[in-house]
Amino acid sequence: MTETTNDPTTTTNLDRYGSAPLRWSRPRDILAADTPGVDLTFFLATVRPDGRPHTAGVGAVWVDGALYFKSGPGTRKSRNLAANPACGVSVRLRGIDLTLEGTAHRVTDPSTLERVAAVFREGGWPASAEGDALTAPYSAPSAGPAPWHLYRLTLHTAIGVAGAEPYGATRWDFAR
Repeated sequence: MTETTNDPTTTTNLDRYGSAPLRWSRPRDILAADTPGVDLTFFLATVRPDGRPHTAGVGAVWVDGALYFKSGPGTRKSRNLAANPACGVSVRLRGIDLTLEGTAHRVTDPSTLERVAAVFREGGWPASAEGDALTAPYSAPSAGPAPWHLYRLTLHTAIGVAGAEPYGATRWDFAR
């Protein structure tokens, strides 16, 4: 698995109070440091076939420069992603609220599955790679039974709003 740099191609200052644009390294480095050890709640937004939004919590980790999340194959979110991979993921980090937008693609590569499972294990969830999915003795009740699909978010846009110094609000756009 190769590391993804995910450097933004453009940065737009959204702050209305005169703060400088935030650096992408701030949320990126917090994601790298705090997943999976810190109790973060990630919310995935997908689109139902009839166009209505669907939002649900997901287990997610930042691994080697990318966000990975899991979902049971029979869940509404997985069915939505199968029909339309466009999605958004939101999380409150230390000092900054972050929304990530892009497309989710299922990961079936054994080495990537094992690498991400190892990171989940570091955080206390006893995941393992089995076939083309993740398994464990338990997961969130809404995830359904194992196995669980693993998805990688291909980042298109991120928006950060800082609630701690340095303050600001910034949009980062990434190459597609």
